[in-house]
Amino acid sequence: TRLNHALRRPIYVVSAEGGRFTDVDGNEYIDMCCSHGAGLLGHGHPAIRQAIRDVADAGICCSFDGPRHVELARKLCEMIPCAERVRFTNSGTEATLHALRVCRAYTGRDRIIRFTGHFHGYHEYTYIGGHPPREALDDPAQYRESPGIPEPMSRFVIPIPFNDIDAAEAAISTHASDAGTVILEPVNYNSGCILPEPGYLQALRELCDEHGMLLFFDEVQSSFKKSPGGAQQDFSVTPDICTIGKAVGGGVPLSAICGRAEIMDRYKPAGDVQHSGTFNAHLLSIMAGLAFCSQIEDPGFYPTLLQTCDWFAGELGGIIAELGVPVVAPYHGARFGILMGLEAPPRNYVDTLVHRADIMLAFIREAFARGVYFHDYGGGPCHHGFSAAHTRDELACVLDVCRESLAAVKDVFAGS
Repeated sequence: TRLNHALRRPIYVVSAEGGRFTDVDGNEYIDMCCSHGAGLLGHGHPAIRQAIRDVADAGICCSFDGPRHVELARKLCEMIPCAERVRFTNSGTEATLHALRVCRAYTGRDRIIRFTGHFHGYHEYTYIGGHPPREALDDPAQYRESPGIPEPMSRFVIPIPFNDIDAAEAAISTHASDAGTVILEPVNYNSGCILPEPGYLQALRELCDEHGMLLFFDEVQSSFKKSPGGAQQDFSVTPDICTIGKAVGGGVPLSAICGRAEIMDRYKPAGDVQHSGTFNAHLLSIMAGLAFCSQIEDPGFYPTLLQTCDWFAGELGGIIAELGVPVVAPYHGARFGILMGLEAPPRNYVDTLVHRADIMLAFIREAFARGVYFHDYGGGPCHHGFSAAHTRDELACVLDVCRESLAAVKDVFAGS
């Protein structure tokens, strides 16, 4: 199922360690995907391996809670500004699905306001109007992103552009009676790492308060990439509810819903909203989550990581300027975008439509041939990154490969 469109074949991996993986043919690559952001500690981190051994020694038993579950929930409540209660899930898709259910129950309103270019999982609640083609932008709610999504689901979704406060104000005021939730990626990694403009998230917070809507940050990707508290800590704006995932499990499946007590207490058994699952909060995931938290709580973890982030971004920007290619590489924490054909960082999804997928795929092929793996995402504008385990020498090698690979595709820009 994981066809790489740049290479026109899947990549079969047999082992991974730190910032590298090895394929079935024995070739080693520096990994600039890092499990789509789940591998913030690097592959096979000793603390995660020990957590897995501890669970095996304790016996593989799921569908029970225990002291470790409480410990991890408390840690997350301490780290994440909006978290007064925590519910665990396996994936980000599950987290946003169940979080939107409780939002609808709490507000009594079924429709949601979402943003074009943002991604919130593959379920029918949100896989509508996220990444429409240009010809569908006049009515993005009618764009269902996969066959099999019932057409009537479109009426529950109101897509608007990111970083456009006038559009947000118009949608929120117009739909205050039938929409109860505004959901967004506070950093739009899934369109190439688009940052919120200064004051934008705060303005959304104020509009939601004014009109009685819930502000929902989908931090499945942005959680832990720059700080323990995610984007809500980074930008000093606290949502009513959020979802976290990817990195929190240290490479093991774990996501969570975090939010205000009065919202979260609508879930059973305190309330009447259903959320359950045999493998939710499996002890393996919980122990890995605790191990992850123990690593990021080290006082040197984020200063070291962020110093590397700034250094890498500065060097990559210098290479782009040196080559004179129309490429931008916005970043936030340990993940960044690479957008081909843009002269300036995008401010919303529409700006990314000039991105050259063909050049991106060619760049990925060139980098792969030189021993560096970037995930293809079909060639679209998305996100890449590194882990805390990547060494400066490895990242210097990546930068050299980026220089060579961009130089190899430079003539395509000139000829287009």
